[in-house]
Amino acid sequence: MDLIIILLALGLLMFLAYRGFSVIIIAPICALLAVFLTDPSHVLPFFSNIFMEKMVGFIKSYFPVFLLGAIFGKVIEMSGIAARIAKVIIRFIGVRQAIFTVVLMGVILTYSGVSLFVAVFAIYPFANHLFREANIPKRLIPATIAFSAFTFSMDAIPGSPQIQNVIPTGFFKTTVYAAPMLGGIGALFIFVVGMLYLESRRRKAAKNGEGYYGIGKNAISDSPAASEMAATSDAIATPSSMLNTKIDVKDWLAFVPLLLVGVMNKLFTTYIPEWYANGFDFAKINDNLANYGTVNMDQQVALWSVELALLIGIFAAIALNFDTVKVSFKDSLSVGISGALLATMNTASEFGFGGIIAALPGFAVVQNFLSTTFTHPLVNGAVLTNALAGITGSGSGGLSFSLGIMADKYVEAANAAGIPLEVMHRVIAMAAGGMDTLPHNGAVLTLLMVCGLTHRQAYKDIFAITIIKTVACFFVIGVYLLTGLV
Repeated sequence: MDLIIILLALGLLMFLAYRGFSVIIIAPICALLAVFLTDPSHVLPFFSNIFMEKMVGFIKSYFPVFLLGAIFGKVIEMSGIAARIAKVIIRFIGVRQAIFTVVLMGVILTYSGVSLFVAVFAIYPFANHLFREANIPKRLIPATIAFSAFTFSMDAIPGSPQIQNVIPTGFFKTTVYAAPMLGGIGALFIFVVGMLYLESRRRKAAKNGEGYYGIGKNAISDSPAASEMAATSDAIATPSSMLNTKIDVKDWLAFVPLLLVGVMNKLFTTYIPEWYANGFDFAKINDNLANYGTVNMDQQVALWSVELALLIGIFAAIALNFDTVKVSFKDSLSVGISGALLATMNTASEFGFGGIIAALPGFAVVQNFLSTTFTHPLVNGAVLTNALAGITGSGSGGLSFSLGIMADKYVEAANAAGIPLEVMHRVIAMAAGGMDTLPHNGAVLTLLMVCGLTHRQAYKDIFAITIIKTVACFFVIGVYLLTGLV
């Protein structure tokens, strides 16, 4: 019965999320329903001391990353930097390589710290024009954008400032550059297999005579959302016109804020531990501050590095495009902050949900099953994180859920097996970006909305990318077990 209660709570959360209800509301309701069915007298204490404590703890640690990533993305978008980057890429690659061009643009934006949700809005107008001019079915745009922004650039390539790559640092005392060789191999696997898949789908469509607007059951018609986004897209220079426009200094300078984020992230990761070589104790400043304790540098270095790097990237983008940015800075800033608040609260609510589920008797049954069925810590971490990311429809939510429950056990098991915690970091981070993109995932829903397409029209290829990303996680485990590469 205890197990059934947990499955009921998880199933209800997944169903309601798929139906479009806010996770901020349904996560505590589903969690407390499970508590009520276990012992009604535990509902209020579990809400106050478990759900809220977990939720607030997550916000305390990760809200600045969500906020700065969203603001950086909005500045990149409204300053015209995204358009200039697209122009440079198109000039060097050409219009015909539409899929590769979109993927490259998505990788550059997300690896530089632009929030995934913001990246979708920034990439789509250019993808829409490219696919239309190359006469590639529009239904392949969502899968291409998902591949570019939701996979290897998010959590496989070492140094990514995306939240999925940042969260494990606090649990394993690692940095965002954990397991560079292993992550690089995983990223290459995803890129090669994903590009082969997307190109095969393009060739098959061309062979069948299917163009941008589709054919037969794949034919598309303009929806209100599609028409609205098309208007935005039409306001942007077409790829063909970009191809005939000379690249100037401003186009090259557009890459400076993005490069600064990567470079400064690495520098801060290296030098912050040196600046605080002896840690930080508030009591040494003033006895009145003793209650604030000491700062755990192992948990904070990666967070501080990403936050400072994004902050520098924001200032650089504004400085290089001040006249453009100042026109709509206030409104765009408000939009970015609203998006950051929503994303943070969604993930934090799922983190609180995970804390309550982990405290229920039924979870011991699940934990024992996973421990006995998947005894290797890497496999166990990959399976559990993938499953929870899929159930919650959120990579960061599933990752926070699994590490909040199992991090201490993974550290113990990894140390016992002689597995570097950097490897645990990379495998579990990649697992978070596996089955998270099921139909009820927020990023998938946003992506389809922006593209003006339905699940029936476009989700099949998104799911194929999901499978490739999931397989890549276990591929990386196999590479490590065979070679010992880190």
